[in-house]
Amino acid sequence: MLEDLKKDIAKLSDKNRAEISQRFFKTGKGEYGEGDIFLGLTSQQVKDVAKKYFNLSLPKIKDLLKSKIHEERMCALRILVNKYNKADEREKENIFNFYLENIKRVNNWDLVDLSAPNIVGDFLLDKDKKILYQLVHSKNLWERRIAIVATYSFIRKEKFEDTFTISELLLEDKQDLIHKAVGWMLREVGKKDEAILEDFLKSHYKEMPRTTLRYAIERFDEVKRKRYLKGEI
Repeated sequence: MLEDLKKDIAKLSDKNRAEISQRFFKTGKGEYGEGDIFLGLTSQQVKDVAKKYFNLSLPKIKDLLKSKIHEERMCALRILVNKYNKADEREKENIFNFYLENIKRVNNWDLVDLSAPNIVGDFLLDKDKKILYQLVHSKNLWERRIAIVATYSFIRKEKFEDTFTISELLLEDKQDLIHKAVGWMLREVGKKDEAILEDFLKSHYKEMPRTTLRYAIERFDEVKRKRYLKGEI
């Protein structure tokens, strides 16, 4: 089944789109996606393949996650999320643990964003969040991004405490992809409760990376946005 899946992905390859993806996902030497290989599939094409191979076993998913091809790892994670969504509590715990065991293969921002809220965040919704506070201190960029993006699941349930706490821990992070992720999660909080977001911003916006602040206040009216950006709040 795994070989059939890989053949299906290979058939959908698009050289021109692959070249664009190589640049967009920064795969050059010294860049965050160094060495990642793209075949040029769209997200929808990967979703379709993942749906077809829903019954792929966890050992085979693990093999797929080891692939150097980005879309194959994405497909593995799509299948994992699909399995998680249909699983009972015991199976969800197995998938959560499997995810953590293979976390090093979740190694680009789109892979983090499709899987962290839907597996890690969802599983931890009513459980101890200690693992997120371990990940937030990781030297690995993607593990830190998993820590903050996983809280999207909490935000959906209007639970904001961990988003704010992890955001504070990441305010001095040097990576732009973390600045964007933190700003994104803060913006999502604001969609649920703008007053609570503003309470947080008023205490921290002057020390925030500019990118984080811009993302966080994106939905504010123009006058208020300018006041934040000028430091006049």
